Amino acid sequence: MTTEYKKILPRPTMDSDGFWESVKRHQMALQKCLDCGAFHFPPSDMCPECWSFNTQWTPVSGKGKVFSFVVFHQRYHPAWEGDVPYDVTLVELEEGPRMLTNVVGVKPDEIKVGLPVEVAYDDVTPEATLPKFRPLS
Repeated sequence: MTTEYKKILPRPTMDSDGFWESVKRHQMALQKCLDCGAFHFPPSDMCPECWSFNTQWTPVSGKGKVFSFVVFHQRYHPAWEGDVPYDVTLVELEEGPRMLTNVVGVKPDEIKVGLPVEVAYDDVTPEATLPKFRPLS
């Protein structure tokens, strides 16, 4: 028996389609500037480093480290009722950009700044996959 996913799902845009498609394939890609070489996230039509429009979707390692995090001990939306306590974590990817996500596979009190992590793809519906992170083994 499958349960309906009750949390908010991403709404891809023209700028973010490439990211969500790559995550769905379980091979995360970010936009890379072909002029200055910088990776950037969130997706946009312009490089935030040099303002070039010359970017392409490029696979990334999916590895990084916890840059910052917070643990919520109160439910603010009914969909998270069974998840309390849960983390919201800012992961700094090896390629430089930072991404808000969750760390899975550990208790929230085991998350530490600097913890090495890797992407863990969560296929929450047949149409949507979310990038979450787990401690790097």
